[in-house]
Amino acid sequence: MIENLLNHRSEGPASAPPLLLGPSLGTSYALWDAVAPELSSGHRVVRWNLPGHGGAAPGLVRAGATVGDLAGLVLALADSLGIERFAYAGVSLGGAVGLHLAVHHPDRLESLAVICSSAHFNGSGPWEERAARVRREGVAWLAENADARWFTPGFTVPRLVEDQRTVDPEAYAACCDALAAFDLRDRLGEIAVRTLLVAGRRDPATPPPHLREIADAVPAATLVELPSVSHLAPAQCPEAVLTALRSHLDGGAERGMAVRRAVLGDAHVDRAQARQTPFTARFQDFISRYAWGEIWTDPTLSRRERSLVTLTALVAHGHLDELAMHVRAARRNGLAPEEIGAVLLQTAVYCGVPAANSAFATAQRVLEEEG
Repeated sequence: MIENLLNHRSEGPASAPPLLLGPSLGTSYALWDAVAPELSSGHRVVRWNLPGHGGAAPGLVRAGATVGDLAGLVLALADSLGIERFAYAGVSLGGAVGLHLAVHHPDRLESLAVICSSAHFNGSGPWEERAARVRREGVAWLAENADARWFTPGFTVPRLVEDQRTVDPEAYAACCDALAAFDLRDRLGEIAVRTLLVAGRRDPATPPPHLREIADAVPAATLVELPSVSHLAPAQCPEAVLTALRSHLDGGAERGMAVRRAVLGDAHVDRAQARQTPFTARFQDFISRYAWGEIWTDPTLSRRERSLVTLTALVAHGHLDELAMHVRAARRNGLAPEEIGAVLLQTAVYCGVPAANSAFATAQRVLEEEG
């Protein structure tokens, strides 16, 4: 039921690869305001709020909550949205949730980014004390020193400070309980998913050694350290975080290359790669990343259907060399010669007889070569 789900915001095409973004303690999904819209051009971005944060209902967590409880809420949200596997990025407590998912639910993650976070948060004592004080006094005192905890001197984000000021005290204290109990140091070696770690060199809460500890233990980890950045890197330095995330998430290039080979064949792709020069390298990367890594992997259309569309478009524009390549691809995608002929016959009506005539000659040559 909707009241049992984390408050969230979705952006980007529903058919794009899903990316879930987790917040830090005391903030809302506004932490990602300068990053999420950019990422949504190529991903289905889902930002979620901690219970009691950003106006969200507080009742999903209670005293004694764990990071595992929060991770369970994230999985329930993903399930409700029909998302089976997803990329995940989280800041601080949100990053701890990501680490928990990578250890306990590795089948759900495509990739992981842990930003200004840790596999432990300096023991239970300070968090138990903070939780007790919040339960006694509320959160006003936390808002007063939020800038010092989160940013370097002279920088602030009023919206995030307001999040801290208005957070539900009991939900905040329950999240402190979760941080008090969290320690995954002895499980880090089990994380097999591709992992990005981002540290702010001036972060007093989770300084770079915390991220280096994870990087040293996780086999498929990459560490990025941002100079002059404190704890809330996506808010203070969104361009740098965006650059790191884009590079990390571009398993799209690898995924695209796999699809490109499946559709066009190894021999064709190997020839294209062998002809690659420094001048053409970025174009080849563009093709693998966007045409094959995003468009051809979109499950809305099958590969057979994409071949039908592609053949028609190539005839319409007279791209006969590309047409020959995609006739071979169409056969690899399961189209029979008579189906290819039916496509070309239809182009005679809508693209013109001369265009179809040239297309039939090209297709016949390819089909005869293919046997």
